[in-house]
Amino acid sequence: MIKSMTGFARTDSQQDWGSLVWEIRSLNHRYLEVSVRLPEEMRQLEAAVREQVAKLLNRGKVECNLRFVRLPGALCGMQLNREHADRFVHLHAEAAELLHDSSSLQPMQLLKWPGVVEEVEEDLGSVRELALSLFVQAISDLVENRQREGESLKEIVQSRCQNIEAIVSKMAQRLPDIREHAKQRLQDRLSELDVDVDQARFEQEVVIQLHKMDVDEELDRLQTHVKEVLDVLGRDEPIGRRLDFLMQELNREANTLGSKSISVESTAAAVDLKVLIEQMREQIQNIE
Repeated sequence: MIKSMTGFARTDSQQDWGSLVWEIRSLNHRYLEVSVRLPEEMRQLEAAVREQVAKLLNRGKVECNLRFVRLPGALCGMQLNREHADRFVHLHAEAAELLHDSSSLQPMQLLKWPGVVEEVEEDLGSVRELALSLFVQAISDLVENRQREGESLKEIVQSRCQNIEAIVSKMAQRLPDIREHAKQRLQDRLSELDVDVDQARFEQEVVIQLHKMDVDEELDRLQTHVKEVLDVLGRDEPIGRRLDFLMQELNREANTLGSKSISVESTAAAVDLKVLIEQMREQIQNIE
């Protein structure tokens, strides 16, 4: 199935401890280029993210961004810092002795002392697993988006191919009349000169001139290339580079057709062909 190289996907998950949000953007690019932006707590996921992208995509500039929002105090445990607690108890005892105060130290007094209670980050393994699962969903959504866009591009290219075939077919039918008109035009010019002309020599010159202007091969090659484009569009594989090459071939034949033009009609046909080919080329730049 044809895939576009442009697309966007977003997935998110709201939890008691906060949220995770993935955003993936892809643009056309000659090769596969993956950019991953992760918060420090999720840095371990980078290799897995790149692996997932490489499995599903072949070309494109892909930007993967993860936002990890943690609510204050979430995903954290608390523990007693024994060193700070011992120092506080020791200081309290010294102060009580100095002041001849026999009151005992209350636990809450100890816990309120700065540094006695400290937060310890919990294991984020389950959060990372959730983040990776969300990414798999997001990259799958991106692939689906690129496939839908690819089908639209396919229809556009097919439509342009049909237009090219129509122009080529019309030109092939008109060639005999165009050649006869060119021959008659040469005869009229010679008649205006009012000189005797060797008819055999004249016919020879006409044949030479028409041979120089012959575009049968160009029309045949245009038809062949269009058929190849339509065939490639039906393949279930990355086809962007192949199509881009065929656009170059089509453009070359259209240029040659224009350079050999012997009538306003054939010139107009060459221009129309170049417009259609350029329209296809612009769309094909986005095909994987």
